[in-house]
Amino acid sequence: MAKGYWVSVYPAISDPEGLAAYDELARPAVQAGGGRVLSRGGRVVAHEAGITQRVVLVEFDSFERAVAAYESEAYQKALVALPDERDFRIVEGID
Repeated sequence: MAKGYWVSVYPAISDPEGLAAYDELARPAVQAGGGRVLSRGGRVVAHEAGITQRVVLVEFDSFERAVAAYESEAYQKALVALPDERDFRIVEGID
């Protein structure tokens, strides 16, 4: 079964307190959904039209689990605190 991934790119962070509040709520929601954070705000080398801002990569055992974790009540509560400033995708891995 193909894994699922959350990919978030933050072009700018205009509300660090809001991001911190989101992070406090999102972390346990992601863990409860089976997510494993692979990268979170580490070093980035950008090429072509890329940007060097914060990138977050979370792995799930399946695409369906990744979608379910996003749709969970706990994660939806976390989203309320998140400033609307990221590019977020759920993608399916290759078997």
